[in-house]
Amino acid sequence: MTNPTFAGGLMLAALAVLLPNADSAAAPDGCVPVGRWVQPGEASTRAVPTDRLFADLGRGRVVLLGEVHDNADHHRWQLQTIAGLHAVHPKLVLGFEMFPRRVQQALDRWVAGELSEAKFLELADWRKVWGQEPELYLPILRFARMNRVPMLALNVDRGLTRRVGETGWAGIPLGEREGVSDPAPADADYLALLWESFRLHARPGQPAPREAPDLAHPGFQNFVDSMLLWDRSMAQGIAERVARGDGALVVALMGTGHLEGGHGVARQLGDLGINDAAVLLPWSSAAGCDEIAPHLADALFGIEPGADEQNERPRLGIMLDQNQQGVRVQKVMEGSIAQQAGLREEDIIESIAGRRADDAGDVIDAVQRQAPGTWLPMVVRRGAQTVEIVARFPPRVQK
Repeated sequence: MTNPTFAGGLMLAALAVLLPNADSAAAPDGCVPVGRWVQPGEASTRAVPTDRLFADLGRGRVVLLGEVHDNADHHRWQLQTIAGLHAVHPKLVLGFEMFPRRVQQALDRWVAGELSEAKFLELADWRKVWGQEPELYLPILRFARMNRVPMLALNVDRGLTRRVGETGWAGIPLGEREGVSDPAPADADYLALLWESFRLHARPGQPAPREAPDLAHPGFQNFVDSMLLWDRSMAQGIAERVARGDGALVVALMGTGHLEGGHGVARQLGDLGINDAAVLLPWSSAAGCDEIAPHLADALFGIEPGADEQNERPRLGIMLDQNQQGVRVQKVMEGSIAQQAGLREEDIIESIAGRRADDAGDVIDAVQRQAPGTWLPMVVRRGAQTVEIVARFPPRVQK
C-alpha cells in the first residue's frame, strides 16, 4: 500500500538521515522485537535507536500514539512514550480521542489539581462518553496532573457522530457541527479500509456488500462521513493548538484505525497544513511481517504477545454505545465471551446481573465485579424480542 499524501513522510525521511550507521541495521529477532523501536521499510523493518528517535520527535510539532482501547499494554506503552517525550520536550500538551470538547473545563480542572478522580470522571462524563475501564487510562491522566501537562479534548459529541451516520455530513446544519470544518475526502486506500469495516458491521436484512467499495451502497457514504468527522475533529483540535505558536509538542492518543497507513487523522492534518506529524504504533512481536506496509507508521514498538493477558480483569468482549434506546452493543469481538453467549450487534442491554443497565458504566461495573468461573445473566432487547443471555466466564488458569 502506498500513500503519497502520508503526513508522516517528512518524519520518515528525517529518521533515515539520522540513522546512517550500524544502529540502523535490520531489526533482529523478528520484524518488531519486544522492547525495541523499528522503522517500517520496503523490504524489512530497521532498528531505530530510542535516544535518537525521541530527540527527533522532540523537535517536531505533533506525535500521534495509537492504541487498541481495551489493551492495557498499549496504554503502558503510551505512558512510557509520553514520559520519554516529556523528558526531551517539557512543553507538552496531551490530546485525547476519549473526551468530547464540551468537557474541556473538567480536563483543565483535573490538571490544576482541583478535582478528585471520581469527580473528574463524573464531570468528564466518562461512563457515557467512553465506557472503557478508567484504570486503563488513569496512569496517563495522573502523569498529566502530576507534571501539570495540559490536556486537550479532541472529539465531538457522540450524538453528532450518530446523526452523521444517519443523515450524512451534508445533512447537518452549519450551526450544529461543533465548529468542525469540512473534512478532506477519503482516498482510495482509506475507502477500502472503511469498506471492510462497513461490511463486517452490515446489519441483518441489508444486501450483502460486495468486496469492492460501493459508494452507492445504502448507508456506506454516511458511514464514511461519520468516520471522516471523527478524524477531522481530532485533527482540527490538534491544528488549532499548534497554531498558537508557543512551541508546544502536541501528543495525541487515539485508536490505531485513525492512524494506520497515514489515513484518518494524519491525512486531515495534512489538509490543515501540518505535514510533519509522526505516527507511532504498538505492535505485537508475534504479528506477521507481511502485515507491516512501508507507510504503516513512522515507528513501531514491539510488545510481548499475550503480555496483557496476565492477571487481566474479566472482559466480555463488546463495544458499547449510548443512545436514546439505551445501552447498545456496537461491536462483538470475534471469539469473545459475548459472542459465545450469543450477544449480537444492535442488541440493547436492559439489565445485567439482575440490575437495570441505565448506561454503559453499569455494564462495565457488572463485568468487572465478575469472578472467573462464574456466570453473568443479562436481559437484552433484540428488535421486538426480549432475550435472556448468560455469559460464562472461564475459570482462572493456574500457572
